[in-house]
Amino acid sequence: MESVWDYPRPPRVEPSTRQALYFDVVVGDRRAGEAAWAYPNPVERYAELRDYVAFYPQAVDACWLGDERVSPNGGDFYGGWITSDVQGPFKGAPGTLGW
Repeated sequence: MESVWDYPRPPRVEPSTRQALYFDVVVGDRRAGEAAWAYPNPVERYAELRDYVAFYPQAVDACWLGDERVSPNGGDFYGGWITSDVQGPFKGAPGTLGW
């Protein structure tokens, strides 16, 4: 089991000229603006992210991890995928910005 309390606080921020690319997701006549992102040239520590695209689960109808449907974080900033493997509390809902 993974706990969100184990993540570094505050998160580490590093200046970079290699920002993420954001994509609109278009299906038929529906468009979800900036619903996905990718890092074409990630820093070496995250090199495994190259050539992958991630989705904000709250921006699309559904995201799945294997056979499990993912629950999105509240709000529209965090792109976390909440599954039965992760316990909260989770940021994003009203009142959670300050912790």
